[in-house]
Amino acid sequence: MKVLLTADVKACGKKGEIKEVANGYAQNYLFKNGLAKPANADAILNQKQKDVANAFHKAEELKEAQLLGDKLSNLQITLYLKTGENGKTFGSVTSKEIAEKLAELGYQIDKKKIDCSQLKEVGNYKINVKLHPQVVIKINIIVEAK
Repeated sequence: MKVLLTADVKACGKKGEIKEVANGYAQNYLFKNGLAKPANADAILNQKQKDVANAFHKAEELKEAQLLGDKLSNLQITLYLKTGENGKTFGSVTSKEIAEKLAELGYQIDKKKIDCSQLKEVGNYKINVKLHPQVVIKINIIVEAK
């Protein structure tokens, strides 16, 4: 029996796939638990339309990330660290501080997407910002003494 999976099923397939399974398995497990539905013409057509819509939305997200990446790649941010009399810094610049500075400039970026593990001293840095799984940009960060 052909079924259209409505959820990921271990050892059977992923959501949206059409699989050939035993009649008993389909009736007694998949249909009963809402994991699949019969693969008739309407179900297959609806699934193809959903796949096309998902592909379109993913392409739009990628385009938006690339446009944002183009704007941010030329950006230069200056942040300040507290320093002692001998020039030793206290603490480091965090991804939260960078995200807040970007928000002030009008760019909403999640702090989890900013990699700033090396900003512990005064200097110029290029940090990675992951806007999309396929779009990673570098932002110039200048860390100055306060």
